[in-house]
Amino acid sequence: MKDIFENKVIWIVGASSGIGEALAVYFNQLGSKIILSARREEELLRIKNSTLFPENNKILLLDLFNSSDFNEKTKEAFSFYNTVDYVFLNGGTSSRGSVAETNIEVYKKMMDLNFFSYVELTKEILPYFNKQKHGHFIVTSSTMGKIGSLGRSAYASSKHALHGFYDCLRAEVTPQNIYVTLLTPGYIATNISYNSLMPDGSPRKEMSENIKNGLPVAKAAQQIAKGVKKKKNEIFIGKKLGVEHLSLFLMRFFPGILHKAVRAFPPK
Repeated sequence: MKDIFENKVIWIVGASSGIGEALAVYFNQLGSKIILSARREEELLRIKNSTLFPENNKILLLDLFNSSDFNEKTKEAFSFYNTVDYVFLNGGTSSRGSVAETNIEVYKKMMDLNFFSYVELTKEILPYFNKQKHGHFIVTSSTMGKIGSLGRSAYASSKHALHGFYDCLRAEVTPQNIYVTLLTPGYIATNISYNSLMPDGSPRKEMSENIKNGLPVAKAAQQIAKGVKKKKNEIFIGKKLGVEHLSLFLMRFFPGILHKAVRAFPPK
C-alpha cells in the first residue's frame, strides 16, 4: 500500500544529526524526495549516501544564523522539484544556567537561533505555500516550550516563543490548506545537551543523564511521522509515561503540583 509520504518533497532544516538525521533516513526509505539542510556539508553527504535511495536526496547548505541567505535558499529549495510539501524546522541548541548567572548574550543567541531564524525562514516559505495552495510546517519545540524548570530559562524562553508564533500562524493559514504542527520532544538521545551553551556562552561538552537514556532518534522519527500524517497541531515525542510526559499532564491539569515538583527535582 502506498504511503502518503511517497514522492512527497520534504525539506529538513537541521538535518545533519539527531532528530533531523533520523527523519531524513526514515522518509527516504518511504520513497520521499528529501532536501537536506544544515551548515556541515560533510555530514549532509554522509547522511545522503547512507540512505536507502541516495538519489532522492538533495543537499542545500543553510546556516540559521545567516538570515540574509534565506530568500535565495528558499528559492533554491523550491526549484529542485518545483514544490515543497513539508518543511521541518529542526535546527537549534539548548542552554544551561540560572537566570542570575547567564550572560544576556546567551539569551540573545538562543532567541536568534531557536526562534527568529524559524520565523524569518517561515516568512520566506509562506508565499510559496500560498501560491501552490498547500504545505505543512513541522516545528521542533520542546517540552520546555510548555513548562519551565531550573537552569533552563534561555532555552525555555526561545521554545515558548515558538508556540505563540506558530499557534497564531496556524489560525491564519489553515483555511489555505497549510498546516502547522509543533513537536514537543522530551528526552531524546541526541547531542543537544553536549552542545548546549553554558552561562558564559561556551559549549557544555557533556551529555546529560536524561538525554543519554532518552528515546532513540529512530523511534522519535516514527512518532513524528505518525502525528504529521494525522495533521496534528501538536505532538509529544518521547517515552510515554516518562517524567517529561507526566510533566506536560501536570502542567495542563495540576500546574501547582508541577511548579512545586520542578523546584524539588531539577533536570539531570
